[in-house]
Amino acid sequence: MKPQRIPDLRPDEMDDRQRALFDAIAGPRGGVVRGPFAIWLRHPDLVEKANEFGNHLRDDTSLSKRLSELAILVTARFWGASYEWFAHEGQAAAAGVPRDVIEAIRSGGEPRLEDPEAAIVYEVSREIYRSKEIPDETYRRGIEILGQTRMIDLVAILGFYTMVAMTLNAFNAPLPEDASDPFAHDTGRKR
Repeated sequence: MKPQRIPDLRPDEMDDRQRALFDAIAGPRGGVVRGPFAIWLRHPDLVEKANEFGNHLRDDTSLSKRLSELAILVTARFWGASYEWFAHEGQAAAAGVPRDVIEAIRSGGEPRLEDPEAAIVYEVSREIYRSKEIPDETYRRGIEILGQTRMIDLVAILGFYTMVAMTLNAFNAPLPEDASDPFAHDTGRKR
């Protein structure tokens, strides 16, 4: 495991604004600020906007929680973002993503998705990461199945959680001590 590049702020290191932001972020997260938010807390303007946008994507998009969490897992897997996977695997299961689908994504396999909405969310997510665009046929099916608003929300979720994954990976954000790295046995992994 690589050393953490930006240590978490201690309470005595926070100014009043950072303390207020810490409290606002920690509230819905069980009283803790970890992962990207712990890093971004050193940049109050950024963490404030990221928290606002993240809350919107978590609670107020047209995608169901199940579809959103599916897209987040594909993102975490693509980036090899262990903390992001750790933070969302349980949420995905609680939202109704089947355990065999979660495991297939984690291990780099192809999940069996019989639900057309879940299948197109996976396909759009995979294709945008694989080819950096959505092929015309995939886009057409995405619009047909999800509609324009949910396609826009899906791409926004992929973009935000890519930013999260990049932050986690760039600054070597650690997993909690009691968590194991979900990608530790990947061959060729650089983390």
